[in-house]
Amino acid sequence: MKRLALLKTLLEREQKRRDEQMAAVRNAVANAEAQQQQADGLTGYRSEYCRKWSAQFQQAAQMEILRSYHGFLSRLDQAITQQAPVVEHARRMVDAQRQRLVEREIRVATVERLIQRREALLAKVADRRDQKNLDELAQRLSATRAQAGMS
Repeated sequence: MKRLALLKTLLEREQKRRDEQMAAVRNAVANAEAQQQQADGLTGYRSEYCRKWSAQFQQAAQMEILRSYHGFLSRLDQAITQQAPVVEHARRMVDAQRQRLVEREIRVATVERLIQRREALLAKVADRRDQKNLDELAQRLSATRAQAGMS
């Protein structure tokens, strides 16, 4: 019985760890989505910026405005380039957190199986003990009847 109680305590601990890992997966997914939205936003803003200014450049444009345009476009390209590895890292973190969750799920399932086996073993032992007690009771009753019949 003591071992079963220890296994149940272990199960509770493993379930708590699994639940914490589920939260970590949710956080990693939310972060990856936020990083992807950031990248998409930068790319979309760049496209919009180019579209807006290309119409203005159809007309005559001052050289200073053109330099400013290209400078800002260069900084946008740099931000987009820097965001790509951030997005990739966030995706790898999601994969790693999901793998850890699978490992936690396996641990919980393993402990649950151990508990089931232990409970089955205890039930089998109890059944044997009950059967032995019934057999002994039947022997005593038989012996008592035999003595009563002889008297």
